[in-house]
Amino acid sequence: MINQPIDPFFRRLFIVIVLVMIFVLLHLMMPVIVPFVVAFVLAYLFNPLVKHLSRYVKRWIAIIVVYATITLGMVLLLWWLIPTLWYQLQAAWEYLPQVLNWYNQVVREWFVGNTRIRLPPLEAKGFSETLVEYMQAHYKFSDASTVMTQLLASSMNFINSAGLIVLVPILTFYFLFNWDKRLYTWKMAIPNAYSKKVIGIAQECDRALMAFIKGQLLVMVLLGVIYAVQLQLIGLELGLIIGMGAGIASFVPYLGFGLGFIAAIIAGLFQFGLDWLHLSLIVGAFLIGQAAEGYVLQPLLLGDKIGLSPLWVIFAVLAGASLLGFVGMLIALPVSAVLNVLFRHLYTYYQATDFYKGRKQLDLFGKK
Repeated sequence: MINQPIDPFFRRLFIVIVLVMIFVLLHLMMPVIVPFVVAFVLAYLFNPLVKHLSRYVKRWIAIIVVYATITLGMVLLLWWLIPTLWYQLQAAWEYLPQVLNWYNQVVREWFVGNTRIRLPPLEAKGFSETLVEYMQAHYKFSDASTVMTQLLASSMNFINSAGLIVLVPILTFYFLFNWDKRLYTWKMAIPNAYSKKVIGIAQECDRALMAFIKGQLLVMVLLGVIYAVQLQLIGLELGLIIGMGAGIASFVPYLGFGLGFIAAIIAGLFQFGLDWLHLSLIVGAFLIGQAAEGYVLQPLLLGDKIGLSPLWVIFAVLAGASLLGFVGMLIALPVSAVLNVLFRHLYTYYQATDFYKGRKQLDLFGKK
């Protein structure tokens, strides 16, 4: 029997169809894949601590100790934080009449005097009545079944999400338990000719990524403390919430400063009015925080872990937001840290090529 070669067109078509089917399956299975990805990332972050503890106890005991320590820390943090946050939320609710008064006397009057738009007056006691009137004017009674269907669907989605959240710690445990064995399996799967180079690049990416994540977490915590302490000393009743929120949001460059500054100025206007002293102190607090982040915290805790200029940092954040939204903004800098390592090795390889040294030229236009 004569073996006839396969037509290259059908071979390429088969490969394209297989790739399309794989991407479609990945898209359909995304709700199932996401918990595994999250668990893998958490296992990657916790593995250094588990590996250190496993020198003294068995690995599964070390994992339980890490779990218990993290849980206890979160409980103690919430035990202290929730009463304080509750008090500040109550203070924010008490500012509602001032907000409504500002809306009625400033915003509404400006629209009435300068535009044809007629905004309705608002009162705190009339919120529920206004909501009912709005629902009656824009929705029919027959839509109740649709509303109930949406509520039921939302409830089912919440139950599924809660189930996945419970699943993540279990998956993280199994990832941590077999971490070394899994890494060894991946290492042995690399061809021997490229094993040393690939492992070296992977270790360099790991060092850059872990150093960046550890440093960034410390920057977030310390920056949140700096903002919160300053705003509390100024007398801003919402200072703790705003300061901590600005510190957490600082994981995305310039986002924490921008959101915290706007929120603090608005809260200061409602609490102190046009008191230029307090407003100037709020501005000074954020300038001090920004200076501390740029000249003290980042150089000491982060250093040059990414090796990107501010222009590339902004580009990476905007590109991540454009591709994956808020999640893209969160992972933009860690991904950039890995890509920067890969690009350095690629550039070094390029400089060693004959094309770069001028020994060989690409025939772009054909020989004459």
